Amino acid sequence: MRDIEQLDEPALDHHDQVDRRPALSRIDELKTVIRHDLPSSLVVFLVALPLSLGIAIASNAPVLAGLIAAIVGGIIGGAIGGSPLQVSGPAAGLTVIVADLIAEFGWALTCFITAVAGIMQVLLGLSRVARAALAISPVVVHAMLAGIGLTIALQQTHVLLGGESHSSAWVNVVELPAQIVGAHKPGVILGLLVIAIMVAWRWAPAKLAPIPGPLVAIVVVTVVSVVLPFQVSRIALDGSILNALQLPAIPHGNWGAIAIGVITVTLITSVQSLLTAVATDRMHSGPPTELNRELIGQGASNIVSGAIGGLPIAGVIVRSSANIKAGAKTRASTILHGFWVLLFALPFAGLIDQIPSAALAGLLIVVGIQLLQPAHIETAVKTGDFAIYLVTIVAVVFLNLLHGVVIGLVLAIAMTVWRVVRAKVEAHPVDDEWRVIVSGACTFLALPRLTRVLTSVPERATVRLHIAVSYLDHAAHQAITDWQRRHHATGGHVRIHGVFERGHRTRRHTDDLIDAERS
Repeated sequence: MRDIEQLDEPALDHHDQVDRRPALSRIDELKTVIRHDLPSSLVVFLVALPLSLGIAIASNAPVLAGLIAAIVGGIIGGAIGGSPLQVSGPAAGLTVIVADLIAEFGWALTCFITAVAGIMQVLLGLSRVARAALAISPVVVHAMLAGIGLTIALQQTHVLLGGESHSSAWVNVVELPAQIVGAHKPGVILGLLVIAIMVAWRWAPAKLAPIPGPLVAIVVVTVVSVVLPFQVSRIALDGSILNALQLPAIPHGNWGAIAIGVITVTLITSVQSLLTAVATDRMHSGPPTELNRELIGQGASNIVSGAIGGLPIAGVIVRSSANIKAGAKTRASTILHGFWVLLFALPFAGLIDQIPSAALAGLLIVVGIQLLQPAHIETAVKTGDFAIYLVTIVAVVFLNLLHGVVIGLVLAIAMTVWRVVRAKVEAHPVDDEWRVIVSGACTFLALPRLTRVLTSVPERATVRLHIAVSYLDHAAHQAITDWQRRHHATGGHVRIHGVFERGHRTRRHTDDLIDAERS
């Protein structure tokens, strides 16, 4: 019967299978978007809205440029990028760079630099070199972000107190005491209230926890400032978001400085985006990021953002982690969050005029401090890289970001070379014999210490020489051989354990060196 049934309507069954499977798949995808991605996109939108405004203000850029970047990063970056759950947009880590570019070139040329940097990112992605960016020492990246965070917090502290921030961190530090004495009290109250709400929101009840803390803080403080008789400065908008759209200017000289700006934006946005993508992959069980595609997506976002008057774009961990924690499953969440920002900006951008400047300053102070993560400091201390971490932070804060990163990288490379070429040589008596330990990379650079320690061993002593090196060159091998022969000639005895083959990296055991060489 089964065979007869199959012969009766084989074509119908076959076509049914072919036609229904894609339909069912599309229905399942739609259900996933509605159930998981739609709610997640709303959460990310609520997180991105105040952060995008604050980052634009901290960058001294037009306020609505932050919303433009959030829209483009969500829609373009979400659709093209290789990390489906990573959210792209204006990043706190770029505020110092953008502020410097605007101060030097103006806003229109900064948009040109952003667009050209995007082209560079696309070319790098097509060249398939994205993974090379991960070779940058993590301690330098962490210190760079921490330095940026401290710079943001220092600048915005002046705004919270009712003053104006300066481009020089040293000037901000020197003038801070006077700014505290002459603080504008209503603004201080509102700014501190934002900070208190954001800090306290970590312990919010489970039912309220999904609501983003930054949004709660800004809305509550804005309502308080409107209801109560607070005379404070508020955010000023120049028209609607349609008025904020503008084409970049074409430079007419100073191409060297423009090129440096392009390279800086390209490197920082690329490295931050790729490192954020790697960190995002650790938060979910889905497929890993296609790094080269992600770089192309970031480049396309920056091309569009720069071309229409938006801030530079990069992958951001705060919004990405919020997206994953909210239950996002596909890139639809990232794309939808961009559309929500667009829908808000068109009719409701006027509401931004009611936000007190001190409130966003308080928000940015918290965001800046969060870039200084205790876990990164602890890791730097454990790995012996705290000096690199500290020097990079100081250089980023008091020089500039590019110089700080270069200094950090040079110091990290120097530290790595030092660790590679440095051999540890120790000698001490144990019971009735001497124990000598040689570890690390034993090369000619270690000869002064090696010979000094070996000659400190008494004549006619029984010596157990432990060699646990990663590399042993000819000069070090010859020095140990000569010392061993001299010590043997004076009545001593040397027993060698471990590696003793020039250029060899495997472990083996040998007895007396002379006997081994004679055999």
